Formats: sequence, structure tokens, C-alpha cells
Amino acid sequence: MKQIKLCLCLALIVSFASCKKEDKLTDADVSAISGLGGDVWTPTAIDKWIYDSLTVPYNIAVKYKWDQFELELDKTLVPPKEGQVIPVMSSIKKVWISTYVAEAGDLFMKTLAPKFFNLVGSGSYNLDGSATLGTAEGGRKVVLYQTNYFRTKGMPGYVLSDSNVIKQMLHTIQHEFAHILHQNILYPAEYKRISQSLYTSDWINTTDGEANRDGFVTAYSMSGPDEDFVEMIAMMLIEGRTGFDKIVNSIPAGTSPLGTTQAEAQKSLRDKETIVVNYYKQVWKIDFYSLQSRSRAAIVSMIY
Repeated sequence: MKQIKLCLCLALIVSFASCKKEDKLTDADVSAISGLGGDVWTPTAIDKWIYDSLTVPYNIAVKYKWDQFELELDKTLVPPKEGQVIPVMSSIKKVWISTYVAEAGDLFMKTLAPKFFNLVGSGSYNLDGSATLGTAEGGRKVVLYQTNYFRTKGMPGYVLSDSNVIKQMLHTIQHEFAHILHQNILYPAEYKRISQSLYTSDWINTTDGEANRDGFVTAYSMSGPDEDFVEMIAMMLIEGRTGFDKIVNSIPAGTSPLGTTQAEAQKSLRDKETIVVNYYKQVWKIDFYSLQSRSRAAIVSMIY
């Protein structure tokens, strides 16, 4: 017991000694601790491009320096390669920002565009086998994954199959921006009734082709009305009018396992298309088909 008391006394003495009022952290102490006081680095050509091309005209910031605390702490993620930053963000500007500006004007994008992009080199993989390609928080912050795999025509090593990564990333942007639009002004309630009985949490075990047979543009559309709405917008903008028509027309004859006929599936997709087009026209004063043509043309120029 005497030994225990002695140890406790020594601990208290050390504790008091280490916490004396006059013992203050110096600037040198603080700077020696990584992450405190903000990260400092010399701006490069990348930072100048971001500032001139995105920050000045649209008040959009892009973070590509690695900061795990901006991301999911339970995931193993990889930093973006700096050489990927400008190709990724210039492509996003070309396909997403410039096309909307052409149709709706600068003020539209300045008002509604998310103000902060965080780039991650790898994908974010989930326990259910799915992969998160992008997230949006409150319409202000977008996290983009898989930037290290992004290559367009003209970049070293580009092959046509890389177009899948291009479309996936741009699909993510269009998807998340569509969420911002409907979170500002909700789409018509009738949209939710088109496939009301077919939404399911088991969408992960469904292929896009199977989802098409039940009137959904992608499998993820089956997860709920909001996701269905924004997936329609994203797919229509990325694939273009011809590509969307191909999806609708390729639905095979017969009845799906869930009991949807070919005619019912095609009608569901066309009804959803009509609501999307009217929503853009009535709410945002945007000609959706014109926006669609611009978006698809910009994507094609990166692939072929």
C-alpha cells in the first residue's frame, strides 16, 4: 500500500509539474504538429488553373492535397495524382458547367453549383459489394473518387475502354447536381407513383438490363424515387437522346420476373422522361433536350 501511495504521489507531482501555468506552447511547438494551423504549400500551376477557371468565375474550390479527415475514416483510400487534377476538373467544366451555363446562364451555376470539390484517387468500396463513385453533402461539397483512373482522348495510355471511367465520373457529377436541383424545388409527386411498388433495397443484386425490364434506367434507380429521378437525368445527359432511346427500345418482349411487360416498362421510362423534360422547362427554364445534346457532344469529343 505504501508503494501504491508513493506512486500516486509521484504521478501527481509529475502531473502538476507538467501543467504549470507558465508552460506554454510556442509557435515552433505548434508548427511541429502536422495539421495544426492549416496546411501551407507553394501554389503551383494546378492551383492557378483552379483559381482562374473555377474559383474566380464560379466560386468553386478544389482540394486535392491529401486530408483523410475530410473523408471516411473507415475506408482505405488513395490520394489523387496531381497530374490528374486539371484533366479531371477541365472535363467536368466542359461537360457539366459549360453546358448548363450555355442553357441557363452564369447566375444559375453560381447560385446552385456546389462550392467545394474534394478529389480521391481510388474508389470507396462498401461492405455490400458496391462502390461509391461520388458523394454530395448539403449541396455544397462533392467528393469525387477514382480520379487516378480518369483518362480522355489524347492523354498518355488512353484506350477506348477508358470511356467507361469518363462516363462514370461525369454521370456522378450530373447525378449529384440533379439532387441539388430537386432539393431546391421538388419534382412533381406523380413521378413517385410511376414505379411506386417496384422500389427495393435489393437493387444491388439487380443488373441494369434487369432494371430496364421493370421501367428503370439503371439498377440504382430502383433504390427509391429520388435516386430514380436523378439517375434518369444523369443517364439521359451522359448517353444522349439516341443512347436513351436505345435503352428503351432494347427492352425485350415478354414479362419480367417482377411481372412488368415490355410495353409497361417502356411506358414507365417514357413517362419519366416527359416529367424530367417538363420539370427542367417549367422550374428552371431549361430546354432539356438542348442541354442533353450539348452534354453528349462534349463527352463524345473526349472519347473518339
